[in-house]
Amino acid sequence: MPAMSTQPQHRRRRRTHLILTAAAGLATAGALAAALPATATAEEGDRKGGHSWSRYQDVQLLSFNDLHGNLEPPSGSSGRVTHLHEDGTTEAINAGGVEYLATHLRQAREGNKYSVTAAGGDMVGASPLISGLFHDEPTIEALNKLDLDVTSVGNHEFDEGAVELARLQNGGCHPTDGCYSEEGFAGADFPYLAANVQNEKTGKPILKPYWVWKKKDVKIGFIGVTLEDTPGVVSAEGVKGLKFKDEVETINKYARVLQAQGVKSIVALIHEGGAPASTAYNYDCDSPGAGDGISGPIVDIAKNITPQVDALVTGHTHAAYACTINDPAGNPRTVTSAASFGRLYTDTTLTYDRWTGDIARTAVKTANHVVTRDVAKATDMTELITKWNTLAAPIGNRAIGHISADIPSTGTESPMGDLIADAQLAHGKQLDPETDLALMNPGGVRAGLTYAAKGSEGDGVVTYAEGFTVQPFSNTVNLQDFTGAQLIQVLKEQVSGSNAAAPKILQPSAGLTYTLDMTKTGADRIVVDSIKLNGAAIDPAATYRVATNSFLAGGGDGITTLGQGTNDLVGSDDLAALEQYLTANSSAASPLSPPVANRITIVS
Repeated sequence: MPAMSTQPQHRRRRRTHLILTAAAGLATAGALAAALPATATAEEGDRKGGHSWSRYQDVQLLSFNDLHGNLEPPSGSSGRVTHLHEDGTTEAINAGGVEYLATHLRQAREGNKYSVTAAGGDMVGASPLISGLFHDEPTIEALNKLDLDVTSVGNHEFDEGAVELARLQNGGCHPTDGCYSEEGFAGADFPYLAANVQNEKTGKPILKPYWVWKKKDVKIGFIGVTLEDTPGVVSAEGVKGLKFKDEVETINKYARVLQAQGVKSIVALIHEGGAPASTAYNYDCDSPGAGDGISGPIVDIAKNITPQVDALVTGHTHAAYACTINDPAGNPRTVTSAASFGRLYTDTTLTYDRWTGDIARTAVKTANHVVTRDVAKATDMTELITKWNTLAAPIGNRAIGHISADIPSTGTESPMGDLIADAQLAHGKQLDPETDLALMNPGGVRAGLTYAAKGSEGDGVVTYAEGFTVQPFSNTVNLQDFTGAQLIQVLKEQVSGSNAAAPKILQPSAGLTYTLDMTKTGADRIVVDSIKLNGAAIDPAATYRVATNSFLAGGGDGITTLGQGTNDLVGSDDLAALEQYLTANSSAASPLSPPVANRITIVS
């Protein structure tokens, strides 16, 4: 694989089928160069064999994460980033789309002979129709054209299971839907890394655990892992036969392996992330000190990964940050994330020391950059999008409903989440008139619906493609019986146990109301006396018929009580339920109004 490319042409290669010594404190690159021997400065170098030779070589690391198959510019808030101005004001900037991402990456590589591009997982999965309808083959093709060198797996790479992930890596036509073109599907030109994902029977990683990038005498190793809790956020079928190991232990293990092979410069690609104190992509999360402005799982992970690892490219939380977090030796180390959906990319300069083979970490520079839409579109990406849109059009352009205004997916309780829950309640009542309520997992609400037309359908028209973007998982709507006591426990599990630090608030159907007191901790956040269904208090001894999707019905999102229901009945897929609801409850003359999202009273 070429180490870099400044050309827009798709790299072609034969396919087969089935990486320190930590310096204390931060310093500028100029200060580092000033500390070098006069005969070995990065600027002047030495003369060896009549050739100019420099001890230090800057390597450009371009990275992004959580693309989720968003080839076209995402709509609504999903297609914007927040810029923080020096005076404290903020500005929303439209961002994203691979036609623009390709141009930005290619421009960034210009003049950088040592450039490598890496990603932090969730390149595919939960994708819009243009990719999801074709099992994300279009996204793999786009990533090949982007000259992606390496990525870790993310939890969504397991949405369709390990066998399908292997097909995306190695190529071949889909076992059920076959080939979509005469050329077939060649697979990824880049390696997917899955160091902490093991086959339960063999105990070996299902894909490569690490990969080494080489350019002349410079080499950098990459270790890729996904979050250990992947089974808690993916359907049971998707992770069947797999074992997910601790992120820190795995990275430290393979850092030793790489060191033993003479690879001293190491980058970890980790599909787990944090939450910066600001949503602005250019927020200084090192103010006032290293990592002071970021929280979440990545903080503890970063603090425990061996100092042998020089930088962490992260993801999963869809947040934007370019921080330093101290390693176990107390030295700052770069930790980055480029939000999601291709709206940002991170440009990191790693200064490679040829004498030691290591990264001079005091010289590392990094920043997130917006994938603005004011640059020329990459023509090869436009052609790719056109090709797949043409195939998807007969399905995607079909109108399934009408709305009077945007239905956003943001907030603890979102209008879009409420709408989906209402749709699943209606579908549940068709299956069983005794259905009482529905609950929707927030992570399953992938986008909102926008009033403005995306194509030629007209304002307010909801197309099947837009619905697919909202609910791309092909979950089924399941009915189960629970006691009132179990239902109360379900609500408590949203904010306790594994969800105590990062609550996963289920979206409720109309009629279910309660108070969520975020000034308290754990299960006490649920004000039990406030839980009512259609105005009546929940009876712990009564039986309630509850509609959820199949992910929740299996105890997903750490809400294990939902996996203990009885009298199961499986209905249609969740997108079909949404389509049926929109069709039955809206028309061009009488569009659907967004739900008010006032079913949960939040005290904060």
